[in-house]
Amino acid sequence: MHNNKKLLLVVDMLKDFLDPDGKLYCGDKSRDIIPYVQNLVKNFIDEDNDVLFICDSHNENDLEFEMFPPHCISNTDGALVIDELSDYVAADNIIRKTRFSAFYNTNLDKLLEQANYEQVHIVGVCTNICVMYTAEELCNRDINTYVHKKGVQSFDSEAHKFALQQMKYVLGAKVI
Repeated sequence: MHNNKKLLLVVDMLKDFLDPDGKLYCGDKSRDIIPYVQNLVKNFIDEDNDVLFICDSHNENDLEFEMFPPHCISNTDGALVIDELSDYVAADNIIRKTRFSAFYNTNLDKLLEQANYEQVHIVGVCTNICVMYTAEELCNRDINTYVHKKGVQSFDSEAHKFALQQMKYVLGAKVI
């Protein structure tokens, strides 16, 4: 039997990335996607589809901090989903990750296998980092992957454009 349900992955819509005083603020353009993401989350829920919040969550001594300033440290305000989306977050729809891909050392693979979604949609930040590496994993699993152009953004506009092109023309994701 085929499941017609869709899944929305909301990637790293966290205070450290999207609040202007966040530890790794992705810039004003990143804030511009918030209303689009809010609306999409609401629509998915209203249509009885699933939403998962993929959240960066690091230990204080994470090796990633050799490349990026410390951010999204577990149990800090910066690791929380932004206030504009917090009403939609529940204990059973959050996946904490420690790497760029939402699949690394998480139960996302198992959840996808069990649910057999018809489509997986992605929004969030940063287009060229966590969004792209999560899309790559989805596409490698032959999952119909949709990246919402109005729902992704990065601190680097050239890298953002490059990532959209890579996801569309190399990975085969549908950029809509």
